[in-house]
Formats: sequence, structure tokens, C-alpha cells
Amino acid sequence: MNTKNNKRRRESQEKIGRAFVQLLQTHEIKDITVSDIVKTAELNRSTFYANYIDIFDLADKTREMLENEFSNLFADYDYFNERSGALKMFSHIKENQIFYKTYFKLCYDDKHLISIYDTRRAEKEHMDSNIKYHIEFFRNGLNAIIKLWLADGCKESPEEMADVLKQEYRGR
Repeated sequence: MNTKNNKRRRESQEKIGRAFVQLLQTHEIKDITVSDIVKTAELNRSTFYANYIDIFDLADKTREMLENEFSNLFADYDYFNERSGALKMFSHIKENQIFYKTYFKLCYDDKHLISIYDTRRAEKEHMDSNIKYHIEFFRNGLNAIIKLWLADGCKESPEEMADVLKQEYRGR
């Protein structure tokens, strides 16, 4: 019986997820097929379809899982100590590069982007009607920095990257 949270189902989902992430490292999502995934995972097509509607359903669920893991990392984030928060973020990215490269590949619509952003602070410092533009600018800028750093193999240390972010956001 294939109940929602049984061990066998979880193991199959983990195998499918690992195969998908592995394939994403060398292929674009549009080039990955269910056949590629089940061959890599050494499972049957029926097992894939028992768990996912299609590749994009798998991608959405994988992205959601990665977002939850990232959110949990910053559940206790101290917004008043920016350097330690940025250092924590860049350290985690450097230690988990495949995780983040995969995440950005799954953001095929760019609507889901990593963001640790203190909206309370922004509202306090930007008491005008243009705050939504500031927030969008910051989130996209942060993601661009992270993507560039990942593409370059995270050559700079997390400390250097925290300083880069601080310099870009200085005066706020």
C-alpha cells in the first residue's frame, strides 16, 4: 500500500529528488525527462507518476523544500546584527553550493528568490511610498550577487562576501 508517508514512498521520493538534482547539475530543466530521472534513480516510471504529476511538479516541490530549508536556517536571524546574518548566509551557501545552484535553476520564473530581508527595518528607514521598489531592488541585487559568487565557484570567503554586501548597503 502506497500511503502518504510510508517509508518506501519517502525513500522513492528521496531517490527521485537526488536523481533530479544530479541531472540539474549538467542539464537545463527543459531537457530533463521522466525517463532520465527514473533511469538515474533506478526506479520505474510508475513510481515517479505515483509521486509527481510531471517534471514541473517535481521541480516545484523540490524548490519548496529548498526554500523551507533556507527559511529554517534564518528562523532565529538577528536583523539587528547584519554582518553575522550575512556571514551565516554566505557560509551556508559556500558549504551547500549544489543546493543553491539547484535552487536557482528551479527558479525558472524568477518569482521565487532567496531573500533575507528585514521589512521592519526598511519601513523604518524608508518612510515613503517607494518602499516596494527598494525591497525589490535589494532582493534582486542580493540574488544577483549570490548567483555570481556561485558561478565563480565561491572563490571569495564568506567574510569577504559579507563585507561586499555591507559595502553595497552602506549608509542604510
